Amino acid sequence: MTHSIRIHRADNEPKAIEELADVLLDCVAGGASVNFMHAMPREKAMAFWQNALTSSGRGERVLLVAEDTATGTIVGTVQVVPAPQDNQPHRADIAKMLVHRSARRRGVGAALMQAAEATARELGKTLLVLDTAAGGDAERLYARLGWQRLGTIPGYALFPDGSLCGATFFYRVLE
Repeated sequence: MTHSIRIHRADNEPKAIEELADVLLDCVAGGASVNFMHAMPREKAMAFWQNALTSSGRGERVLLVAEDTATGTIVGTVQVVPAPQDNQPHRADIAKMLVHRSARRRGVGAALMQAAEATARELGKTLLVLDTAAGGDAERLYARLGWQRLGTIPGYALFPDGSLCGATFFYRVLE
């Protein structure tokens, strides 16, 4: 069954925080190297999203979510984080692009990235950068979407199980 996805800015409401925590916990449990270790306490995931939404409210980032319109549930997310440096007003980072395992291979990640790029353009950004676990599905997604691969740093971070993980860096010039 195909469900449609609606991409929109996240609301700072308990329901959104709960569902974002579900996505993050699922990704960490599935082995995603996204700054957290397994087994991650739910309270830590909820606090992370509360802080991200508070930051979004201050205009420090834009937090987008992918909502499955059939269930009304958040199944993915991505953040556009403008560079805070005075000499980089044209740049933003893409952060925490996460898709719940139950929603993968349905175009959610691509839709989130396209929405993030559109949001960055609205913010007047012309350069985006990101990093991702080397060799994973996300690396293939970014390459398929036309992002430019810079290279990989071996042993850059850890997977949630504690094993070393390389990070591949990408950039995209927005036109």
